Amino acid sequence: MNWMINYIRFLKGIVSQRHLLISMARREISSQYIGSMLGIVWTIINPLVLITVFWFVFSIGFKAKPLNDIPFVVWLTAGLAPWFIFSEIVLSSVGVIVGNVNLVKKTLFHSQLLPVVRIIAALFNHGILLLILICLLLFHGMPVSLYFLQVFYYLFCLCVLVLGFSWVVSALNVFIRDTAQIVGVIIQVGFWATPIFWDISMMPPRVQSILKLNPVYYIVQGYRESFIYFTPFWHHLGYTFYFWSVAIAMLLVGIVTFQKLKPQFADVL
Repeated sequence: MNWMINYIRFLKGIVSQRHLLISMARREISSQYIGSMLGIVWTIINPLVLITVFWFVFSIGFKAKPLNDIPFVVWLTAGLAPWFIFSEIVLSSVGVIVGNVNLVKKTLFHSQLLPVVRIIAALFNHGILLLILICLLLFHGMPVSLYFLQVFYYLFCLCVLVLGFSWVVSALNVFIRDTAQIVGVIIQVGFWATPIFWDISMMPPRVQSILKLNPVYYIVQGYRESFIYFTPFWHHLGYTFYFWSVAIAMLLVGIVTFQKLKPQFADVL
């Protein structure tokens, strides 16, 4: 039972510092736009430019057709939204311990808070992207549904999955500085391996089964089912059970890894 007590104590340390988390997340968001003339407007410009470029390349260049009468730009944005926040959190979390040496070396500071701060800060940008997605839905005359609220469930799924992963990579990067490069390659491969630009149904059934082992696919598909197809999240019980098995296992691995390496952070840094 000692391991369970350690897990609870680790997570309790985060909950007890919730006010500090919010404060640090606010500073994280504001620091991104210090000295910028447009400031927070960039949170709208950046995703709009990316979506426009992808839409032009695939819709105009490659002549991508609507999927089941769904405008390609809507289908694409619904898949890009969860991937953008996932990759943003992972890539920014890799160097979060190394980049905050002054905080990590403070005895009373819980360094496991730092990846959580990145998650909270990323939620702000994600909210802007979801507003863009809803505007696209309305612009194309697509229906509005209560199924939109399911996005909060899938967003929670994403946060649990990415938190464990962030704890692992942020801790490992203190000792293995190649971690950032390795994670960058994994993110690039994962981007094209996850059905974001293409429909998984175009693959043979055996290949589909392999691709669905990627837990991020569950979230990407969940966003599309929430905003486009209006499918309840409990519709795929088997795959839901698989996802949560992977997500919880990843969370526990993250806690164990961070706890084991945390005592050496100050010495190495």
